[in-house]
Amino acid sequence: MYIYKNIITLEPGKRSGKPSIRGMRITVEDILRWLASEMSFEDILSDFPELTKEDLVAALEFAAMRRQRTATAV
Repeated sequence: MYIYKNIITLEPGKRSGKPSIRGMRITVEDILRWLASEMSFEDILSDFPELTKEDLVAALEFAAMRRQRTATAV
């Protein structure tokens, strides 16, 4: 659990400070949108070979943890 802590980065000057993958310009939001548009992990990894399966799983875990924190704060 919490594998995202070594993968997800926040840099104020990059992509408006959105959570990104390992300092790249690919954000967690990008990955979620690709998955929502029915791209598979294999499709994403083929289109973006700099990403790994672990990066994609970390993005999902990060989004789930952020959602959980938001839901419990209400």
